[in-house]
Amino acid sequence: MAKKQEAEKELAAKKAELHDTEDTLVKEKEDIESEADSKFIDEIKSTTWNTPEDDFDWERDEKGFGNYSDEERAKLENLYAGTFNSVNKGEIVQGTVVSINNKDVVLNIGFKSDGLVSLSEFRDTPDLKVGDTVDVFVESQEDANGQLVLSRKRAKTQRSWEEINEALENDTIIDGFVKSRTKGGLIVDIKGVEAFLPGSQIDIKPIRDYDIYVGKTMEFKVVKINHEFKNVVVSHKVLIEDDLENQKTEIVSKLEKGQVLEGTVKNITDFGVFIDLGGVDGLLHITDISWGRIEHPREVLQLDQTVNVVVLDFDDEKKRIALGLKQLTEHPWESLDSSLEIGSKVKGKIVTVADYGAFLEITPGVEGLIHVSEMSWSQNLRSPQEFLKVGDEVEAQILTLDRDERKMSLGIKQLTPDPWKNIADRYPIGSRQKAVVKNMTNFGVFVELEEGIDGLIHISDLSWSKKINHPNEFTKVGEELEVVVLELDEENRKLSLGHKQLEENPWDTFETIFTLDSIHQGTVIKVGEKGNIVALPYGVEGFCPAKHSVKEDGSVLKLDETADFKIIEFNKENKRVVISHSRIWEDQRAEARMEDFNNRKKEAKAASSAVKKVKESVEKSTLGDLDVLAQLKEQLEDEESAKRAKK
Repeated sequence: MAKKQEAEKELAAKKAELHDTEDTLVKEKEDIESEADSKFIDEIKSTTWNTPEDDFDWERDEKGFGNYSDEERAKLENLYAGTFNSVNKGEIVQGTVVSINNKDVVLNIGFKSDGLVSLSEFRDTPDLKVGDTVDVFVESQEDANGQLVLSRKRAKTQRSWEEINEALENDTIIDGFVKSRTKGGLIVDIKGVEAFLPGSQIDIKPIRDYDIYVGKTMEFKVVKINHEFKNVVVSHKVLIEDDLENQKTEIVSKLEKGQVLEGTVKNITDFGVFIDLGGVDGLLHITDISWGRIEHPREVLQLDQTVNVVVLDFDDEKKRIALGLKQLTEHPWESLDSSLEIGSKVKGKIVTVADYGAFLEITPGVEGLIHVSEMSWSQNLRSPQEFLKVGDEVEAQILTLDRDERKMSLGIKQLTPDPWKNIADRYPIGSRQKAVVKNMTNFGVFVELEEGIDGLIHISDLSWSKKINHPNEFTKVGEELEVVVLELDEENRKLSLGHKQLEENPWDTFETIFTLDSIHQGTVIKVGEKGNIVALPYGVEGFCPAKHSVKEDGSVLKLDETADFKIIEFNKENKRVVISHSRIWEDQRAEARMEDFNNRKKEAKAASSAVKKVKESVEKSTLGDLDVLAQLKEQLEDEESAKRAKK
């Protein structure tokens, strides 16, 4: 414990001694510095000012700039302030290149410090050198390192946006560099700002290859700006249209009908071709391309083809021009063979088939109509498509010819003999023939005996016994039928035929079989609201009204049910048989009632006779006899009651 205290005392003594030493050293240092300052001031006084020590004012620097007056001081301050520019963040200023290194370009913009711009922002100016001036954007007056931060890229973009907006407002032309192709158009660089050039705005004519414009510098007009998304849409087409509009006015002013011009096929449509006449478009309609019929303009013309056309018509206001190509050659009717006349035979190709006939092209531009009635001797007119189709090469005869109106009618059937000539020799009335069913209507069947000879079988002449509502119930198209010639009108080319006439009229026989009140068995083959159709013997069909189809038990006859029927009407002229099933059992009931009535009548007559005899013998009878008679009367009455109850 004592040792520890002694150590602490010793340590305190050493600290005190060290503190005294430090104070001594500080005091010595101050004395030395004071002496040095005194010597330095004396030296300055002796070397700088040659004035007595008592005449110099050592406090002047605290009062002003040396010996300057207030006016001189203000002037110097203004000069000093003019050596530095005041710059704000976000503005564009002009800077001078001070130096260039591998990484940055140092620029002096007149601020208190120079600014740095990355060398990569000067790739478009490889010839940049010290002393050149460029526009820069002030991003920051001072970064973390106290450095002025500038950007040439942002300055260019800002300037470009200003120029683009001015171009839109003033409708001025601006240059741009086509960088690349994109979906639907091209990307254009306008002084650092990317703009979109739609494919439809590249040129007035359709562009098939966008790549040919990549890498080119072109002139544009700004058509749309989206400031929110910084999108710009430009057009090169409007510049061309403006030029063409002036050209159109000049070209149209010099146009004359009949004038022949050279043009280039610009576009081909189904209805015609648009021809570029060197600044203005004209329409060459499909009907004015060729004297002959064509299905599509591509059969004659193709894109970018150079052709001569004639001006047919034009509109000064709308600047529409109608052109013709076929008009440059003579009309084919003018060069038509003069030897052709009515009755001459010609050959050609079918170019059009319509409902009323077909057009035969003899030479390109010369056509004749073959009416459907002139295609066949048949009076049963059919569709032209059954005879001819487009592309068929056929021979025909000239029926009418009008060179002035350029019209011609032709016929094909005239090339074959008329089958109706002397037809009575081949098809006499009453003769049996074979025919093929060609067509059917509600009133009958059209059949063909030979090519060009048609006849009609009326629906009433198909069958003696069957009632036919429509011919398709009896026959079908293409089926062969045996017929009898009923009537023949050679002059009007009409032939009336029959099928049932092949057999004798069975209704003469049916009249003796289906007599009134005769009963025959039949089968219901059709059920209707008004009645049923019943098949009777020998193929005869009878009609059973609904009220006559009721059976004895109250039910009605059903389809395919067989029963007995009574003939209640027979009409040979109209081939009508009316029958009844109800009449059979109704008549049987009536007969039973009549028989019962007759029996009761006989019984009543017998009872009356017995009573009469009783009355006659009353007077002769005794009292006992009266009792016997009373018993007999009671017995007779009981028997009568029993009979009635039984009935």
